[in-house]
Amino acid sequence: MRKVKSRSFSILILVAIAILGMGFYVGRYIVFGSQWASAPFNQTVFQRGILNVGVVTDRNGVILADVTDGRRTFASNADVRRSTLHVVGDLEGNVGTGALTAFASDLAGFNLITGSYSLFGSGNKVSLTIDSEINTVAHRALNGRRGVVLVSNYKTGEILCMVSNPSFDPANPPDASTISELTDPYVNHAIQSSFAPGSTFKLVTAAAAIEQINDVYDYIFECTGSLEIGNDTLICRHGPHGTLDIERGMRVSCNIVFGELALLLGTEVMAEYTGKFDLSGSISVSGIRTASGRFDDEAADGSIFLAWSGIGQHEIEVCPVTMLQFAGAIGNEGRTARLHYLKRTGISSLFPPVSGRLISRETAVHLNGLLDIPENQTVSGFDIRAKTGTAQIDGRDPHAWYVGYIANPDYPYAFVVMVEHGGSGASVARPVATRVLQAIVNR
Repeated sequence: MRKVKSRSFSILILVAIAILGMGFYVGRYIVFGSQWASAPFNQTVFQRGILNVGVVTDRNGVILADVTDGRRTFASNADVRRSTLHVVGDLEGNVGTGALTAFASDLAGFNLITGSYSLFGSGNKVSLTIDSEINTVAHRALNGRRGVVLVSNYKTGEILCMVSNPSFDPANPPDASTISELTDPYVNHAIQSSFAPGSTFKLVTAAAAIEQINDVYDYIFECTGSLEIGNDTLICRHGPHGTLDIERGMRVSCNIVFGELALLLGTEVMAEYTGKFDLSGSISVSGIRTASGRFDDEAADGSIFLAWSGIGQHEIEVCPVTMLQFAGAIGNEGRTARLHYLKRTGISSLFPPVSGRLISRETAVHLNGLLDIPENQTVSGFDIRAKTGTAQIDGRDPHAWYVGYIANPDYPYAFVVMVEHGGSGASVARPVATRVLQAIVNR
C-alpha cells in the first residue's frame, strides 16, 4: 500500500512539473511567439535572412514591397523607393523602423493558433498610413539635404509623411564599406535621433509661462539686442526689438523675452514642462521607441545656461516625432492621438483612436493665438500656425526647423521639417513644409 501511495505521489509530482513546464512554455509563446515567428532563423518566412513573404502598401494601396518569384521586390518608381526607405525597410533588415523589420510578424501572418502558417505561404498584406506620393514630394523638397519631414493627422494620429535623409534605393543598396557614421542612411532620423530645437522650443517656454506666471500677458520686456546675465550675455540675433510683450515676442522670435521668461520660471519648472510634453523622454510609435530628448536640469537658476535653454539652445535636444506630437496637440486643443504609421485593422479600426491630453485646453488655445503669425500663411487658403527655429551649432551651420499645423478643421495636419545644418528655419525649412502641405491639400 505504501508503495502504491509513493508511486502515486511521484506521478503527481511529475504531472505537476509537466503542467508547470507546459504553462511556462505557453506563457512564453504568448509573450514571445511573434518575435520567434519573425526571427531570421524561421525558414518558413525567411530565406537567407530576407523576409520572403508579405506585401507592404501605402494608405492608398500602392505596393511598396512585394515578393515576385520568391524574391523580395520594391516599388517600381525609384523616387518612391528612396522616399519610403525608412518606413518600408531594406533587404538586409538594417533599417530598424522599416515595415520589413518592425512589422515582420504581421507580414508573416503570425497568430497564436496557427503560428506563422498561411494557406498559400504568402503571408499577409500590411498597410501603412503613409502616402507614398507625399513622401516623394517631401524627399524631392529636401533636395539631397540631410533632414526630416513629418506630417500627421492630429485627430487620428496617422502619420501621412515620414521622410529621413540621407536615404538610398533599396533595390540598389550601397556598398556597406562606403557607409560611415556621418553618412549612415540606415538611421531614421525622424524617430531615432534628437536635435537642438532652436526657437521652436519657445513654445514650451511660452506654455510654462502661461500656466505658471500670473498675468504673463501684461509683462513688458525690453530688447536692446542683448541681455547681461552676470558676466555673460544673451544675444538676440533678430533684435533690438525695443519694448514688447509675449505676443509680439513670439511674433518676432525675440530671444530676450523667452530667455527672461525661463529665468523667471526656474530650472525645475522648465525641466518639468519639457518632460510633461514628452520632449525630454521617449514615446512609442507603432511599437517603436523613439530617441530620448534632453533638458539640462542642472542648469543653475538665474544662469546664462537656463536663459539659453528657454530659447532652445544650450543642452536641449528633441526628437522630431515628439515635436510633431506636441505641435499636433496645440492644433487639437491640447489632445493628442497616439502617433502611428501601421494602419489600424480588424476590430481596432472600428473604434475611434485612443487620445489623451498633453496640454490643457486653455493653454493650447493661448499657444494657438501666439502662433497666429501672418508670415506663416504660405499655403493658399489655409490657416497655418507655426514656429520657425534656427538652432545654432558650435562651428557648423545651424539646424533649420519649421514646426506647426493647419488650423482648418477639414485639414487637421501637424508637421515638422528639420534640415540638419541647413541654415535659417524661415528661408530653408519653411519652403519645404509649404511644398509638402500644398501637395497634401491639393491631393
